[in-house]
Amino acid sequence: MEPVSPADLPQQIGQTFRSEWLRVDQPMIDRFAAATGDHQFIHVDPVRAAATPFGGTIAHGFLLLSLLPTLDEQTPRPPIAGLKMGINYGFERIRFVHPVRSGSRIRAAFTLTAIEEKRPDRYQQTIDVAVEIEGIDKPALTAVWIGQFLV
Repeated sequence: MEPVSPADLPQQIGQTFRSEWLRVDQPMIDRFAAATGDHQFIHVDPVRAAATPFGGTIAHGFLLLSLLPTLDEQTPRPPIAGLKMGINYGFERIRFVHPVRSGSRIRAAFTLTAIEEKRPDRYQQTIDVAVEIEGIDKPALTAVWIGQFLV
């Protein structure tokens, strides 16, 4: 795929790029629980979680959020010409809309909504993100993600 110059990025505003599917399984959820110390039973105890309205264990919302860089890397969009580095600037809004059951597959839809040159060779992009769950109409997560990059 041919690199795109930062000056051409406004042409991508409104375009949506989707990542590959990624399975969120119990070992992934358990590793996240161990890393964060969040061992709430709805995430790590399949027997107790089966008795909840979720019907089984679900992924942590913050696990889904933490997967955004991985999903972004898997997204087939043109690379930025001369990219030196990207910086995670933050989020305007994050909503955990629908639970992700252990064993489900997710992907992310990234839509560029704004691009601005903050100073020479430093740009800020705003991206609407929806984490989709295979076979479910509602997204798992929606967010407005702000990043900066240097060229």
